[in-house]
Amino acid sequence: MGPIGVFDSGYGGLTILKEIRKALPQYDFMYLGDNARAPYGTRSFDVVYEFTLQAVKALFARGCHLVILACNTASAKALRSIQQKDLPAIDPSRRVLGVIIPTVETLGDISANGNIGLLATPGTVSSGTYDIEIAKFFPKFRTVSHACPMWVPLVENREYDGPGADYFVEKDVNALFAEEPDTDTIVLGCTHYPLLLPKIEKAVAGRARIVTQGHLVAASLADYLSRHPEIDAECSKDGSVTYLTTEHPDKFTGMASVFMEQPVTARRIEL
Repeated sequence: MGPIGVFDSGYGGLTILKEIRKALPQYDFMYLGDNARAPYGTRSFDVVYEFTLQAVKALFARGCHLVILACNTASAKALRSIQQKDLPAIDPSRRVLGVIIPTVETLGDISANGNIGLLATPGTVSSGTYDIEIAKFFPKFRTVSHACPMWVPLVENREYDGPGADYFVEKDVNALFAEEPDTDTIVLGCTHYPLLLPKIEKAVAGRARIVTQGHLVAASLADYLSRHPEIDAECSKDGSVTYLTTEHPDKFTGMASVFMEQPVTARRIEL
């Protein structure tokens, strides 16, 4: 038995971990942030896949039987390859899940007119994964995607509450509505973006519903574990959480404590 692994390129996956721990407090978790090589949003498919596979293997080596890619870019660019190509060779009994499908499958209950807006990193937008998955679930829906290259740096540099963030958030939100004024649902397709939520809500000004991912992924994981008792049996349940980072622990813990809203202690590993 081992913890559930949660991986992100940086800090954003902590917004997912926070909600998962609320829903499944009895489980053990191991969070890994590849902060030394973040952000992933502008990197190529091959590099994101390579880095994500290294992280998955590191979490497997530390006892995780189930790993959640709490990163939209990794979910878009690496998840399918890892599931189809690598897991059968590494260990067919282990599982790697992402955050995109748990988000997409709820949109039918949220959108009234089928006009979906996506705000995400350049990597997630260029992958087209959201467009593809939304079209699979809801063929009549229309998706408009807009890349927000400045949003992750704003969060990672602790400027998410500063006046500079207002400019970029308003600029990108308005660009989305300029392309599709009838957008009624906006998906925040990056796990960093909840820290910008007050500014996003201000810019949206009630024109659309805003979908964040944490509670959706948490509910989906709880459902997955209930439907797969063989995986659930491999997950240890002492209510603990371990934090790992590829950066200096002191640098990680300061920002991670902001995301988790409680003190965090981490140790550094190499991938």
